[in-house]
Amino acid sequence: MARHAENQNWKLVASDLEDLIGYNLKRAYVIVRADFREALGDDGMSARVFSALSLAVEFPNITQSELARMMGIERSGLVSIVDELEQRGFLNRVAVPGDRRVQALVPTQEGRFACVEALKAVRAHEDALLDVMTAKEKETLLKLLKKIRMRGEG
Repeated sequence: MARHAENQNWKLVASDLEDLIGYNLKRAYVIVRADFREALGDDGMSARVFSALSLAVEFPNITQSELARMMGIERSGLVSIVDELEQRGFLNRVAVPGDRRVQALVPTQEGRFACVEALKAVRAHEDALLDVMTAKEKETLLKLLKKIRMRGEG
């Protein structure tokens, strides 16, 4: 097949993809994730670590199982995230009275401060990234994304 014909086929495939919501969500996610990483810097938190810290700050003494459920991830996938937060001095694992097998997550003062600072950076990053949208469009986008999430989270 000639190169010119290949290019035309590529354009058709790209055109077909452009009409798919999932494709556009994924492409948008890649851009948001890269911008998020840039906003928090090279030694900053990943989105998952930031999410875990934010929830632990908002819900002190949350158990690891509860946090995994809230984040929509397997408990086993949370272990490395909690390890990182603990190594950074952002939270501590503490035994839950009455059940030595269960550990609660307690944010440290440094963790609460890091959460506030990261949240400021993330909000600024979103404001800059989404400055092509009106406030109403952002509100609609958030509402629609939450609707999809609610469907998937049952």
